[in-house]
Amino acid sequence: MEIKDSGSVVLTAYHSYTPSRIPIIEQSFVPDISSSHSPISRKSLPQCRRINRMLSNESLHPPMFSRSNSQASVDSTSMEDFWCEVESIKENSEQGQEEQTLLEVKPADEGELEAEWLQDVGLSTLISGAEEEDGQALLSTLTRTQAAAVQRRYNTYTQTMRKKNKHTVRDVRDIFGVNDSSPTFETAPASPVPSNGIQLPGQKPVWKSVSSNSCLDCGLDKDSPSVTEELSYEVSFSESITVLPKNRDRQKNQRFKKDDSALPKFIVRKSQFGLTEVGDLSLEDMKKIRNLSLIELTAFYDALGIELKRNRTERIKGRENGLFGVPLAILLENDQKKVPGIKVPLIFQKLLLKLEETGLETEGILRVPGSASRVKNLRQEIEIKFHEDTFDWDQVRNNDAAGLLKMFIRELPSPLFTVEYLPAFITLVEKVSKVKLQLQALHLLIMLLPDANRDTAKAFLQFLKKIVAHEGKNKMNLWNVSMIVAPNVFIYKGKHANQEEMQAAATTAHIVRLLIKYQDILWTVPSFLISQVRKMNEATMNNTKRQMMFDKGVRRLLRRKTMERERPERSETHIPEGVIRVYAPLHSKVSMAIQLNSQTKARDILARFHCENSHASSKNTKIQIQRLYEIGGNIGLHCLDPDAYMLDVYRANPQAEWVIKPKSS
Repeated sequence: MEIKDSGSVVLTAYHSYTPSRIPIIEQSFVPDISSSHSPISRKSLPQCRRINRMLSNESLHPPMFSRSNSQASVDSTSMEDFWCEVESIKENSEQGQEEQTLLEVKPADEGELEAEWLQDVGLSTLISGAEEEDGQALLSTLTRTQAAAVQRRYNTYTQTMRKKNKHTVRDVRDIFGVNDSSPTFETAPASPVPSNGIQLPGQKPVWKSVSSNSCLDCGLDKDSPSVTEELSYEVSFSESITVLPKNRDRQKNQRFKKDDSALPKFIVRKSQFGLTEVGDLSLEDMKKIRNLSLIELTAFYDALGIELKRNRTERIKGRENGLFGVPLAILLENDQKKVPGIKVPLIFQKLLLKLEETGLETEGILRVPGSASRVKNLRQEIEIKFHEDTFDWDQVRNNDAAGLLKMFIRELPSPLFTVEYLPAFITLVEKVSKVKLQLQALHLLIMLLPDANRDTAKAFLQFLKKIVAHEGKNKMNLWNVSMIVAPNVFIYKGKHANQEEMQAAATTAHIVRLLIKYQDILWTVPSFLISQVRKMNEATMNNTKRQMMFDKGVRRLLRRKTMERERPERSETHIPEGVIRVYAPLHSKVSMAIQLNSQTKARDILARFHCENSHASSKNTKIQIQRLYEIGGNIGLHCLDPDAYMLDVYRANPQAEWVIKPKSS
């Protein structure tokens, strides 16, 4: 399925049918709309729009299933789960819930998409004509494929602007200092770089000896016979694509096997720098990660020969108070007044906690719907009593709690997984069958999510993983859960779809399955992006130093500071090479100089401080929640993996400070 107009992606057609009419046979999922079916009345439909054009608005019946031995099959009972969930959503939507207000957005003008893209990746200066160091620092870190992606978009933008004669546009050769007729960027080398550091001269990535904790093993079923593949974060995904997928892999209608063992088992081997999770970096560095991720995602699509389109959808005005239908950012702003630092809305946490405490072993949890009228009444009561802490959660049945959870996700004004590039990802999944490539694209999309969406999605996926882990009791395997969750995650208010998008039902379920199964990988920041952030920070610092040298006042201040440092009475003790001073404000011994060797890990330093303070006051923070942080130098703030080899990290950032403190949850 090729998505040509992502701005009209919708879900409006719900299929009225009796489940018993669906033949229970294992067959390929092939949409078949009979021309004899009369269109369903639009008045009877909830006004819902789906990002990836999931369903047809002309169909009265669930899709037909036809047997095919040449295609991978999808179990028809799993598809029945999907359509039953759609019917349940329809029933809940007809209970008189208030409508959300659509804010009109003009269709993208020619050239506007390229301009928006340049702004999204942090290169708005190329449009404005201003010369800012941040943009130059970003450009200096790009790989060959990333630079080509930026240049292609900028050339398209400049050509469009010249045709419109809107204003004088800077020539790409003036910006990047090239003189030939085929301008190219000066790019960073494509050689592998250390996980969290700058490439050292003549150094190649080194894998340390493998222990039980030295790799990230991503798989729900440890006994699964699926093939094991190793993922590398050392080289950018786009640079690693050397051969385009074969034609047989670029089929229009992708087929998905519902057997979990059909999915490969991925292992991310830890390098000497360990692994970095999303929450381990500062907000400022994560903003740079987002910019680089969008550039890398674009380069990745270019390498695969697939067009990456930004989906311009109607913005929806959410409620400014309450719990349901309120933007995540507003919910968190209100909740943080009560619980500072909270990252997931309290109401969402409470719904997950309720289900984890009593519902994980409930047969058919998520699949078996609660009473629509009872869920509606519970919602109204929660809206009134939740903040007063007077709501009785014991009265809530498990299936009703699941209904409230799905309702909360569906009614978010902006989808949990934002829609700008999700239709393009669905296109990739349908054209490229290799799961590794799908996973790499999805990984970059997760890096693009706003903080509130990513943190809430992580909590939700962790909960879904627990449901699958209790499959023996609740009868909900990974494919079942994915089929139920997909209509809820990929639905939002809007217009109607056409009947070409029926196949996307299985596609979206496959995406949810990838999210659940590989969530530990998806919430790990690729090391090549961290390396680029370090280079950006170093370039910015160097530019700042050069600017300061031209300031007379700064030069006088530097001379005075230099004279003060040269006075013998003010001289400081020199710290030898390979020795770091670690600060631990919450320990009785607040600092310690530690000699590093090739085997010293972050966990060894934590253990040493714990040993030194083992007889101190019991008020000290427990070592289990303490982490070693790298602060300053070429990184803003970085919570180190306990398995990180400290000598390698020190050499990558010798100007950093080292602090032990609790990790924020």
